[in-house]
Amino acid sequence: MTALDETHDPTASSWVDGADDHSEFPVQNLPLGIFSTGDGTRRGGVAIGDFVCDLGAVAPLLSGPAAEAATLASGATLNALFSRGNFAADALRTSLFGLFTDISSKAEVSRFLHRMTDCTLHLPFAIGDYTDFYTGIHHAENVGKQFRPDNPLLPNYKWVPIGYHGRASSIVPSGCDVIRPQGQQKNPDGDAPLFGPSKRLDYEMEMAVWTSGSNAMGQPIPIGEAGDHIAGLSILNDWSARDLQAWEYQPLGPFLAKNFNSTISPWVVTSAALAPFRIAQPARPEGDPAPLPYLSDAADQDHGAYAIEMEVLLSTAKMRAAGIEPHRLSKGPMSAMYWTAAQLIAHHTVNGCNLQPGDLLGTGTLSNETPDTFGSLLELSEGGKKAIELPGGETRTFLQDGDEIVMRAHAVREGRRTIGFGECRGRIVG
Repeated sequence: MTALDETHDPTASSWVDGADDHSEFPVQNLPLGIFSTGDGTRRGGVAIGDFVCDLGAVAPLLSGPAAEAATLASGATLNALFSRGNFAADALRTSLFGLFTDISSKAEVSRFLHRMTDCTLHLPFAIGDYTDFYTGIHHAENVGKQFRPDNPLLPNYKWVPIGYHGRASSIVPSGCDVIRPQGQQKNPDGDAPLFGPSKRLDYEMEMAVWTSGSNAMGQPIPIGEAGDHIAGLSILNDWSARDLQAWEYQPLGPFLAKNFNSTISPWVVTSAALAPFRIAQPARPEGDPAPLPYLSDAADQDHGAYAIEMEVLLSTAKMRAAGIEPHRLSKGPMSAMYWTAAQLIAHHTVNGCNLQPGDLLGTGTLSNETPDTFGSLLELSEGGKKAIELPGGETRTFLQDGDEIVMRAHAVREGRRTIGFGECRGRIVG
């Protein structure tokens, strides 16, 4: 894990206008992403306050590994940068911190700052593979109770990190519309399935774990080294068509109910920036089995979780027309994960599977114990039985056309400067 240094100093100040008071991107953050301006050329950037700094343009002002890293990050994806593991990205962050806090750099560096409102943000990586896990035990229990009230968790849940291989091609950055999916649905009392648009469209509040470096096929990543393969985190909304899912998921799991769209926040908050927010993995309840040795590491248990608060808000077309602010549906902690991010990587590769830079691992829906923390409408509406009241007199059980979901997340810890992930936003269209 990255050691704490001057870049994590909560009192550090930047000369960039507004950065010191920025709720998402103060100088202690410096997340990486891909942006374009008027010419449409995609290139690497770093967020600082309300600006994006062009990494390729600023590279000549850097030296050594940081200059090389900036050049690697100047292309249309961050894959080349994180092919070097986290070392290059860490060196880049340290040097950028120096530029943004040294007032003597202002004249030169200001030329390479673009207002974020003038930029288009893109996927940060060319995503080769996407695996979605099921680490939110409270979500698993809530959903399981709807189908198996007496036995909500299947026998393997507390022994093995459950996951499935998702579709990388339909992952989009925040702000892209979500086209309502079509597919087969089977009513409980129907003789045959029907075909048509999903009527039970849902969101899932997750976090995205980006991988760095790689392992050769046949060579597992040990749990003690798995943390070094976490490039950083983003927000993930894994849109879900619950009616399609209920009909298709047996015996092989999610398919059309999930692969039509997944939305991510475009900024990668690096492992280095998140170092002050690493916390102990919550203790397992008494009686739960201990992880098998290949998933067990004392250091990971001591600081393998993250002090990150996540929230999801809903805005309907009627609310926007009336000038009503988005309504918060829930807010909960990322520490609701039953397995750590390092355990996910160790398990993913224990059979010899080779991960590549920029592979995406979803945490699965992260709900905590109380309804105000539930990360999906499936839970909040109790499977569609309980309508959720919204400002302006509307109700929802599942999403309707025109509804917009906004997810936010912030790393928060006493004595540390809060850093954010930006927004993960998507609007349902017919």
